[in-house]
Amino acid sequence: MTEHNTHHKVVVIGGGYAGTVAANHLRLRTDVDIALVNPRPRFVDRVRLHQLVAGTGDATVDYGTLLGEGIELVVDSATRIDTAARTVRLASGGALDYDHVIYAVGSTAAIPSVPGAAEFAFPIAEFEAAQRLRARLDELPLDAPVTVVGGGATGIETAAELAEQGRMVTLVCGGCLMPSLSAPGRRYVAKWMSRHNVVVLEASKVTEVRPDAVVFADGGMRPSTLTIWTTGFGVPKLAADSGLRTDALGRLLTDETLTSIDDERIVATGDAAAPSGQPLRMSGQGAGPLGAQAADTVLSRVAGTEPAAIDLALLGTCVSLGRHVGIRQLARKDDIAINLYIGGRAGARIKEMTCKIGVSKIRREARKPGSLAWLKGGPRPEQSFSTGQVVGSA
Repeated sequence: MTEHNTHHKVVVIGGGYAGTVAANHLRLRTDVDIALVNPRPRFVDRVRLHQLVAGTGDATVDYGTLLGEGIELVVDSATRIDTAARTVRLASGGALDYDHVIYAVGSTAAIPSVPGAAEFAFPIAEFEAAQRLRARLDELPLDAPVTVVGGGATGIETAAELAEQGRMVTLVCGGCLMPSLSAPGRRYVAKWMSRHNVVVLEASKVTEVRPDAVVFADGGMRPSTLTIWTTGFGVPKLAADSGLRTDALGRLLTDETLTSIDDERIVATGDAAAPSGQPLRMSGQGAGPLGAQAADTVLSRVAGTEPAAIDLALLGTCVSLGRHVGIRQLARKDDIAINLYIGGRAGARIKEMTCKIGVSKIRREARKPGSLAWLKGGPRPEQSFSTGQVVGSA
């Protein structure tokens, strides 16, 4: 077979925002065979899981509307990347040969170490967990006390959705209410919560979860018929189980081109990547560009050219406060918030538009590979893992 007729096999592990963009972006070349491995038959729009919980929206999309022609969707779970044999082994017992792997397994909730949390608290980070939480809410009267643990975006959005429906909600932050917001932004969120009768406990920390209550570090206790756990971050163990080096949380260690420091045939993207040991903030804003950049790295390897370093700026965040109000926090290119935000109905419209854009970008990349554009110029470490060390890292 001539070089011209050789097809390059790429397996994308994970069908979230980054993985689907990466798979579609790979279609820039016609000599690449693409298989996308995902444990679910439908795409999970994770930024809408709080809506699924509250019953105000759906959180899945048909992959048939998201993936470009020729991409094989393999509904299965990867259990090991065999780098010696160059195969991805699957839970079904099958295996996929590869020339390159894009590692896009995403993230999930960490198993909480707080006593009783794993047994009695409901996580929300994954589709199946959100479904279970939705079913539990359906069983409860409106006046049943609900505790949401975690003062980040997920905790705020979940608490707001439920409060808007008239539920009795306590939001326990364990510190500052969403520290990535500016001080004016945090005050805006706190005022909305107060108007909707959400009890916000910023400094309080939950030290035990019981079936009908939460216990705090100071010994205090609040009734809680339902406790929702939104704090903590975890990554699937596939990379570590495959003998690849990871950071402490399990993200694949890569250089600034997103290439594994152990194997140049494996490229990571999204929440599961730790370029130079310093991962970008997990966000839909960053997932698409990181997916495209991972695909570009693979395409460079195929073409025999030097891959480019990642170049991505993150500019703040959007948070919904129920279905009618939201906040768009503005930030510098280094993702540090400035004292400027857009709130109210305008903030809600921006948030909804942002959610829709996340999916529409995937569809556009399917129709026209290479169409995804993003803001560049975000700061990165001075040195990658080319020497095995990062400037300034521990």
